[in-house]
Amino acid sequence: MTEFPTMRVDRSRSQSVEPLGSKPKFWFRDGERRLLFKAEDRGTGEDWAEVVACHLCQRIGLPHVEYELAAEYDGDQYIRPGVVCENMAPKPLVLVLGNQLLLAVDPQYPQAQRFKVRQHTVEAVSDIVARLLPPADDWMQGVPDGIESALDVFAGYVMLDAWIANVDRHHENWAALWDGNHLRLAPTFDHGAALARNLRDSEREERLTTRDRNRTVLAFAERGRSAFYATTQDARPLELREAFRAFAQKTPGPAQVWLDRLRAVNRDEIWGILEKIPADRMSEACKRFTMELLLTNQRRLLEGDRPT
Repeated sequence: MTEFPTMRVDRSRSQSVEPLGSKPKFWFRDGERRLLFKAEDRGTGEDWAEVVACHLCQRIGLPHVEYELAAEYDGDQYIRPGVVCENMAPKPLVLVLGNQLLLAVDPQYPQAQRFKVRQHTVEAVSDIVARLLPPADDWMQGVPDGIESALDVFAGYVMLDAWIANVDRHHENWAALWDGNHLRLAPTFDHGAALARNLRDSEREERLTTRDRNRTVLAFAERGRSAFYATTQDARPLELREAFRAFAQKTPGPAQVWLDRLRAVNRDEIWGILEKIPADRMSEACKRFTMELLLTNQRRLLEGDRPT
C-alpha cells in the first residue's frame, strides 16, 4: 500500500497571507500553480479530514477542490503539518461567498455572523443557488448523468455533508465564482471540520466497542447538525440527513442520482482511501472509527423513501 504523498513547503516561498478562516494560511508558487498552504498546528486532524473528503468527492463525482497533504519547513527544520490546495478563483475570477450572495437579496441578512444564523435556511439558500449557473466544465468532468443545474450539484454537496459528518457548511463555506459576466456555483471546499476529526482515540475506541446505545457510532452520527435551518423561527439547525432531504425535495431526480452514486461506494474503496493516510497523521483507531462513521452515515442516507 502506497501512502498519499506529502508536499514539502518552505515558508520562505510564502507570497501572501490568507486572512479568511481561523487557521494560519499562506499562498505560494509551485511552478505554474498558485497554492494555498493551510497549517494544522492544533493536532485536530483537519489535514487528513480534508484529504479523505477530497478523495470521497472524487469517488462519487462531486466538483471539489483538490487537497494534498503537506508539511511546512523553515530550511531543513520541520515546522508543522498541513494541506495544500490550488486557487479555485485565479484572476479574472472572483470568489463570492454565500453570505455575500444572501446579503445581495436580503439587506438585513447577518453576513458577519458565521454560526447559528437562522436566516441561513434551506429555502433562502436553494433560491440563491437556483439562480447560479453550474460549475464550469473543468469542475464537472466526473459529474454523473442527470446532474445539470447548480441546485442539482449543491444537493450533492449537502449529501456529502451528511455522509462525512461535515457540520461546517456555514455561509462562508459555499460560494460562487464571478467571471465578469456570470455567477457559477463554486466547487465544494473546506471540509476540515468533517469526519469527527477532533475526537480522542480513547473515545473512538469506546464508541466502537460499547454496548451503551447512547455511546455508539450510530448515536454519534445521529446528533450531527448542519448549518441550515428549516425556518427562521427554529431554535436549532436541521440534522445533517434532514438537511439533505430538504434540499432533495427541491430537486428529487438529481438527488436520487447522488444517492445511487453513494450506494455504489463499497467498504474496500473507503478503507483504501483511509489506509493511504500516513500513521503519524491518522492512527489505526482513528481509521477504524472513521470507516464505521462513513458506513453508518451511508446506510442512514440510503434507508427510507426515495426523494420526492
